[in-house]
Amino acid sequence: MRREISQRWVLSFADLTLLLLAFFVLMQAQAADRLKLAAGIRDAFGGDGADGASSNDVQGFTAAAIFESGEAILKPGALQRLKAIGAAAARTGARVVVASQGRDGQSARLDSWELAAARATAIARAIRSGGLSDARIEITLPPMRASEPAKGQRISVQRLSGPPPR
Repeated sequence: MRREISQRWVLSFADLTLLLLAFFVLMQAQAADRLKLAAGIRDAFGGDGADGASSNDVQGFTAAAIFESGEAILKPGALQRLKAIGAAAARTGARVVVASQGRDGQSARLDSWELAAARATAIARAIRSGGLSDARIEITLPPMRASEPAKGQRISVQRLSGPPPR
């Protein structure tokens, strides 16, 4: 008697392989700007997402490009650009999320953690000076560990439509 062997396991194996591939792609993407990643995933699935944001609403900056070296003082061109973001958000009733990732080395006045936080709040103040109220500005600073090297700070500014979360 000859027995037939089932090949149904191949489909399950293919599903597992694709899930692992997607997991590793997302793990690699964690090194990128998280707000841009989230906006890209939202756009890839054909919608604005629950908060109504699109990838056009995210602007990314390196701290070295918009701040004086070792300080939380904005360069004049960056200050005007951030004021314009605040003014546009105030006109449309949008919210703004300022997200900081990473840190630079310490300065003469501040250690690297204080410098990262001061720069994020300086950006929020510049946006506020464009006419957006404090209630519509959110600042996020993910955990920073001393064991991670200070490879530079990246700051994202995302404009979101709708009321602030409660």
